[in-house]
Amino acid sequence: MDELSEYLDGTIQEEMRQQLEAHVTECPNCWVMVDTTKRTIQIYKGMDPQPLAEDLHRRLMNALEKKMAGQHP
Repeated sequence: MDELSEYLDGTIQEEMRQQLEAHVTECPNCWVMVDTTKRTIQIYKGMDPQPLAEDLHRRLMNALEKKMAGQHP
């Protein structure tokens, strides 16, 4: 799980990529997770940006700031 983001971004080290791919081919649960995440990213990359309501944007930014500061929203 820790390397999934790097794997999907293509920034993972080659040895770790090979290990992850070997595991995913043998583990149906991990295969589903990787495949679903890849497909979700592809869908969102193909979408046009949508504006957020100002209130929603402010609440999202506040929640992110609290999370980054180690607090719970």
